[in-house]
Order: sequence, then structure tokens, then C-alpha cells
Amino acid sequence: MTGTETPRTRTLPVTDLSLVVLIGATGSGKSTFARKHFKATEVISSDYCRGLVRDDENDQSASRDAFDVLHYIAGKRLAAGRLTVVDATSVQADARRQLVQLAREHDVLPIAIVLDLPEQVCAERNSARPDRAGLPRAVIQRHRRDLRRSLRGLEREGFRKVHVLRSVEEAETAEVVLEKRFNDLTHLTGPFDIVGDIHGCSSELETLLTKLGYEDGIHPEGRTAVFVGDLVDRGPDSPGVLRRVMGMVKSGNALCVPGNHENKLGRYLKGSKVQRTHGLAETIEQLEGEPEEFVQEVREFIRGLVSHYVLDGGKLVVCHAGLPEKYHGRTSGRVRSHALYGETTGETDEFGLPVRYPWAEDYRGKAVVVYGHTPVPDTTWINNTICLDTGAVFGGRMTALRWPERELVDVPAEKVWYEPVKPLVAEAPGGPWGSPRTESGGGRPLDLADVHGRRVVETRHLGNVNVREENAAAALEVMSRFAVDPRLVPYLPPTMAPTATSREDGYLEHPAEAFAQYRGDGIAQVVCEEKHMGSRATVLVCKDADAARTRFGVDGPTGSVYTRTGRPFFKDPEVTEEVLTRLRSAVTDAGLWEELDTDWLLLDGELLPWSLKSAGLLRNQYAAVGAASGAVFPSAVAALEAATARGVDTGELLERQRGRAADAAAFTDSYRRYCWTTDGLEGVRFAPFQLLAVAGRSLAAVPHDEQLFWLDRLVAADEAAGTGLLRRTGRILVDTADEDSVRAGTDWWSELTAAGGEGMVVKPLQAYARDGKGRLVQPGVKVRGREYLRIIYGPEYTRPQQLERLRERFLGHKRSLALREYALGLEALDRLAADEPLWRVHEAVFAVLALESEPVDPRL
Repeated sequence: MTGTETPRTRTLPVTDLSLVVLIGATGSGKSTFARKHFKATEVISSDYCRGLVRDDENDQSASRDAFDVLHYIAGKRLAAGRLTVVDATSVQADARRQLVQLAREHDVLPIAIVLDLPEQVCAERNSARPDRAGLPRAVIQRHRRDLRRSLRGLEREGFRKVHVLRSVEEAETAEVVLEKRFNDLTHLTGPFDIVGDIHGCSSELETLLTKLGYEDGIHPEGRTAVFVGDLVDRGPDSPGVLRRVMGMVKSGNALCVPGNHENKLGRYLKGSKVQRTHGLAETIEQLEGEPEEFVQEVREFIRGLVSHYVLDGGKLVVCHAGLPEKYHGRTSGRVRSHALYGETTGETDEFGLPVRYPWAEDYRGKAVVVYGHTPVPDTTWINNTICLDTGAVFGGRMTALRWPERELVDVPAEKVWYEPVKPLVAEAPGGPWGSPRTESGGGRPLDLADVHGRRVVETRHLGNVNVREENAAAALEVMSRFAVDPRLVPYLPPTMAPTATSREDGYLEHPAEAFAQYRGDGIAQVVCEEKHMGSRATVLVCKDADAARTRFGVDGPTGSVYTRTGRPFFKDPEVTEEVLTRLRSAVTDAGLWEELDTDWLLLDGELLPWSLKSAGLLRNQYAAVGAASGAVFPSAVAALEAATARGVDTGELLERQRGRAADAAAFTDSYRRYCWTTDGLEGVRFAPFQLLAVAGRSLAAVPHDEQLFWLDRLVAADEAAGTGLLRRTGRILVDTADEDSVRAGTDWWSELTAAGGEGMVVKPLQAYARDGKGRLVQPGVKVRGREYLRIIYGPEYTRPQQLERLRERFLGHKRSLALREYALGLEALDRLAADEPLWRVHEAVFAVLALESEPVDPRL
């Protein structure tokens, strides 16, 4: 190169998720190169790690500990899917071997960038550094000897790419270019039509493509076909299938991943010795009638197939035999093997076939995994995964999945083209809840890992909600020891925050603060609903046992009636079923099954009387106070009155005791209003106030006036049937900016509480609401009456001194808790409506239960 020539830039391709190992003698410029081409967070330097463990980057005696730290940090980055660069000499094979092994453990590509610079350059650079000025030249010479011995064997050691820079100019002008992995097609968003195993059934393939809307391999709406592999073998026309699929892929109208049958055919076409079994012999015979040019195209097509694809922003993964989340987007022989063959237990079944590990039962990934490989009689969603091999070649069907619609499309086989060794039966549990649909199923609906320890639950409405480990432990005990079948607990209601503390004379809570709060949030209309004095109950009612079995995977129960902590409301299952039967009849008579197009309903409400579930609390806490007061105050007042009659000056003592006796009597009267005797369901009432969800829909955001209209029809149907189970919820609409409307709402509350009612709940009419800044507002605040609060805070709470003390109560934590639980409840309903697996729904449900163990004043 002359003095006027510009050095030519050399491009160094580096895969975006890989372990890059910089190799070179001390002084070769590895750290300078790393700083120039990579982010500071991507580079892990052995010198820096020596400094971490010994405060001296040049202390060679710290090397063992330093490399332990380096490997640990590198492993954590690779596990998190981050490009990682190791800046160390790495001139010895043993040091590189450990790094290649680290890359394999995390299923990423190891890439070597070698700086093979002259000895003199390395020596001059070291002499210019104060911390390296005294480094013996022999060290550089030894490094270079080790490096020269290694250069030719780096690829054999396992490095997938090796870039060697042999001069200062090459090193200074080189440009690192990040390349996407071949399996990373996240930029393709579809829509897609994913086609299951074909196995040479070309006629059925053409019929299915036509049904999907393709014309000569092209979809008029620009959809892309994705083939999950096993195009060949067993069927009558493997060349025809290959011709169609290869043509669509070449024209950009399709993608294809390899199946194990393509892999075997590819090895045969390369000249490898393979057994001509499982239909390969038929494919070979069919290809013998094709031109050599076509066979060569097939050979190249199979050679270029990628093990799996990550599509649609990471929301969709397509492979042949299924793929756990830890392998998504990774590149290694292990990943390819799992994508092609799946994982087996090492056992064989009665047909001599390998028993496959049910990876889908344990799958917890966010991406949907679509695969084939193992023929099943019916397509079934299992934990966000679905198998599309419905045995077309065995006389079953050929199936496709439309994405993102999640719509299944299939066509029947024209005949049994190949007799299966094993009958078509499902090998894994079915249904979105992971429950078995066949005797060979047996899914695990929940796993301890799903709910154990500290958790962060992502919600669409409030961002991340944190659950502390100690709270999760408390919830786990409740759920495991006391709750109903978790498949029948798809939702838990949130706690409810009280209104702001009132300054009205004689009141701790008053409607004025509730209306002012929502007015400040920009909520124009609210609905005030009668607050029933009972126990919060969630009711899941299915149209029949088949609906319960199909949607929730249970045999026997047709629904559930449970408390805020997921416990069964009635000890006797027969009583629960009787409640469900009466509710089911009311739903039928009200015409809601048809109107809402559903075969199940989820209701939120109150079961009355209060004594039905809180007899122990009443007996031990409230009745005891009432009994003690009844025993003490009458005699005390009588004694003081007698003393006064004798001329004794009792001062204010008599009046004070009369007041205390009156308060105690009011206390007893208050809690007795909410207690009555029940026998079985005789005397039991259920007051529904919200219809939460139906099949395929969350109704939590439906305006409350529409909600209450549905529920009024339900109550009317029950009354017409004469069962007497359901009770209407009274309500009044209030315009928060209209003084007359606010006054009417306040008067309604006053009349309600004066007549013995507990109070009311004020809710935004639109149900799901945000304030002017986009923040989620409280879904409801409770405004309790004076006499009901006497039960909560004690007989004498209305005395001025007591009231002032109570007005210092802190509501912030309760309000925060209510919002977090509300967001989790919405998330559970959204996941339920989307037919997500049970563990996903229960992640949010369990979090609500966990938050309930947070310490908060129970009187709020």
C-alpha cells in the first residue's frame, strides 16, 4: 500500500447473540479494539476482574478467581440473551475450551476475533503503559507461540466464525457488523397460516391452501404460509409437496422449518448411510422419477432450512417438534436436535416408539409455540402451545392455524395413505387449562414454581405488580390447604378502599368526600350502589357439566361459589350445586346464555346474611361485647339512679353511663340487623352486583348501568321462579358536578343507612376509568353509615374525642392495595377471556391472594 492509498475496511460479521472471544498476546490491542466496536457493558475484561478480586489488575496470582468471576458474569449475560465479549489473552487452548463450553451451555455461537500483531508492536505498546513497562519480552513471545500453534485449529475447537487481523492497519480499519440470527424473523408480523405435517399428501395440501385462500401459492391479502416440517415420506407425492413448498418459499410467500424426515432425506441426498424406514424408501422411489436438477434443488433447499423461527416481535415460535422457552432464538446443535426430534424420556411404549417428554405441560413462555411431529386426533392448546400434526397421512386431517387470529382450519385426508404403527391418541393433556381430555393425558394445571417466592406480575393496566416472598408463602398455604379446586377459581375480587375521612360533625365517612374524589379525578358520572351486609362471594356458573369439563377441565362440579380468599363458601358440595342450579335456571330464563353467547358466567356479589359466614366472628367479638354491656350497664345505671334519688351528687357520671349504655345497645342492634337463622339455603340470599366475564370476553369494563340491567333481569327471573335466592342491588346515578344530583345521592345514602343499611359503594359509571393524567382511578369507594361503623370501631366511636382520634387513620396503603388488586383482577379476567392457560390466569389470581396478607388496618 502506498502512502496515498486509503486502507481498505475489513468487515467482521458478528452474530447479535453470541460469545465473542478476543484472542491475542498482551499488548495486541484487544481492549482498545473492544472499546471501539462494542458497548462497555458488553465487554468483560480479565484485567478488570482481577481488579475486582484483588484491587490490582496486573496481579497474576488472582487469575483463577478472576476467571471464575469472568465466566460467571458472561454466563449471566448469555442467559439473559445479551451479546458478550471476553477481553482476555485466550491464547491457550484450555482457556478457550472453557469459553466454548460456556457458549454451548447457553446455546449461542462462539466467535473468535484474533489480533495476530507483530511482536515488536506488542512490546512497544506494553512499554508505553506504566503498569506494563517492566513486563518481560519473553511473556509476549510465549503468548505469540501459543497463538500461532492455535490458529489453524480454532474452528475445530468449536468457534463458528474466526476473524484474524494480522496488522495494525487491519485492526484499526476493521468494522464489526452485527448480523441477526437466521432464526430471528421478529420483524415479520404476518399474518401467517401455519401448516402442520404434510408427509407427501400433495392433494390435501392443495385443498387446504385453497381453503385458506391461496391461489397458485399466493394469498391475495398478502398472508404468509409457514410449514412446520415433515413435508416428505409415507404419502403418495412427496415431490409434489416439495415443488409447491419450495416454490412458495422461493417467491417469498412462505417460510419452512425442517422436520426430522427432511433431515433424514437430506443426509441421504448428501450420500450418508441411512436406514430407508418410516417412509423414506417411498420418497426415494418417487424422487428417482424426477430430473437431477430438481433433486439438486431439494438438496440445497433442505440444507438451508433453519431449525426454528421466532416471528411477530417474539410472540410466535414455529418449529417441528416443539421448543422450550430457553431455546427460543438460540443456535446450537442441542437446539436443532430438540426442534427436530423433541426430547424423550429414554423409555419406549408398547408399540416400540420412544416416550416423549411432555415439555408443553411445563411450558411457561410468553411466545406461542406452534409445532407438529407427534400426530394427535385433535388440535389442543396446552400452555400457549399447539400441535398441528393431525395425522393427514394416517387418514386424519391436515390442519393449519391462522395467526394472529388463532383460528384453526383443516381438511380431511382423502384416504389412509400409510397405516400408523400407533393409533392416533393424544399424548398430552388438552384444553387451555392443561386438563386431560383423554385417559392418556393427565396434565398438571399448576406448578409450585408458578407461585413460589418473590414474583413480579405484568399487568396491562398498572404495569408491574410486585409480590413479596413472605406474602406468597402465606397465600400458598391458603391455596393449598383451604381453597376450592384452583381450576374453579379464575378470579379473586380486590379489596375496596373507604372514602376519604370526613370532617362532617359526627361522621367518620360521608358521601361528600367520595363525590369530591371522583370529581377531582375528572369522573362526571358515578353510580351509588347499595352495600349489602354480607360476605363477598364470587360465583362461577356453567351451563352444564359438559361446559365445566370442556372449559375448566373438571368432572362433576358445574361451577363454584367461593370467598375472597378462594375458600368454598359452603362446606357441603350439594348446597353449592343447589345454588348453581338455581342461578343456572335464572340465567336460562333471563335469556343471558344466548344474548351473551356463552356457556359460563362469572359473577361478583354478596351472600347474605353476614352470619352465614361470620358466625364465629359475631359470637366471639361482637356478641361478647353486646352481652357484657347488657350485663353491666343496666345495673350500673340503676345503682347511680338510686344514689341520685337518695340525694347523692353523681355529677356527670350518671349521664355518661347512660350514654355508654345507649351506645352499647345501638352496637348490639347494629350487628343484629345483619344476622338471621338459615337452614340449608332457606334464608340465604345472593346479591350480584357485577357480571365479570363470559366465554371469550371480560365484562369488567362494561358500564355499571348495563351491568345492573343484566342483573335486574336475572333477579326478576329468579323471583318469577319463586326460588327467592337472588336479591336486587339498589342504586342511584349521580352527576358529580351537579349540586342537586350530589345532594340527592347524599340523601339516598342517609335514608339507606337510617333504615339500617350498611352504606353504599360509589363507582365510576363507566366501570374502567382513568383520571386526566391517565392514571387508573379507584374502581369503587365504600361509604359506610354511622351505625355500621359502630360495629367496626366500637360502641363509643362517635364520641367527639374518639372520632377525632379515628380521623387520623391512614388510608394510603389501603388505597394502593385496592388499586393493585384491581389491576391484577382485570389481568386475570383478560387472560381468562383470551383462553390463556391456567397458570397464566392464576399468576394474577394468586397475586391478589398474596397481597391480602400485607399488613393493613382491618377496619378500613
